[in-house]
Amino acid sequence: MRLDKTLANSGYGTRTEVKSLISKGQVHVNGVMIKDPGFHVKDEDTITIGGNSTSIKDKFYLLLDKPDGVLTAMEDKRLPHVGELLPSNLKNKKISPVGRLDFHTTGLLILTNDGELSHRLTSPNYGISKTYEVTYEGDLLTDKEALEASSGMVLLDKEPHIKLRPSTVVFDNGTNTARITLSEGKTHEVRRIFAQWNRPVITLRRVSLGPISLEEKPQEMLRELTDDEVKSLKEITGLV
Repeated sequence: MRLDKTLANSGYGTRTEVKSLISKGQVHVNGVMIKDPGFHVKDEDTITIGGNSTSIKDKFYLLLDKPDGVLTAMEDKRLPHVGELLPSNLKNKKISPVGRLDFHTTGLLILTNDGELSHRLTSPNYGISKTYEVTYEGDLLTDKEALEASSGMVLLDKEPHIKLRPSTVVFDNGTNTARITLSEGKTHEVRRIFAQWNRPVITLRRVSLGPISLEEKPQEMLRELTDDEVKSLKEITGLV
């Protein structure tokens, strides 16, 4: 593959930006300065930029701590959207969100151009767990609601009624906060569950998806998943 295309596809800039790096003598292949953007590179070649080694790849895996008031879409003419949060060098990599979070739901959102992994993470066939932090209005939750959720609720707000998979609800005694863990992703599922309990949701934040959590270490708003995190996602979806 062409040197400029290889670097651009790996997230080191646009084609124009990496051509500029190449023309300035910043790029070496196997220790040799290359100034030809069309130079053909092979998988086994070692490429450095400014003396720093590169990681050549065509798949990208990102973790976004989605803010409130941002649409889970890569483009929208009216509303702020997650596509605006990507750095310029990743905007042409066909990256898209894995599933979606509502406009006013915050928290963990994975973005990738790995279509097979994205499909498996969102498919109900794989039952990937998702945990949400909820604050709500109304009376405090009790064991009655937790038992109903763990038995598999039937949502009654629309026809036909929907039977949900069992979920786990853990509530804080004395506070209007709770955590709910789901293994599917029905539309507005958490909000609909709490509405059926006559407890409107005030804030909703996703804190984990499968083995990936926002709470294990301080988070940037947007970062690349580590190799170990990507491997853990592929393991739970049967890709490794």
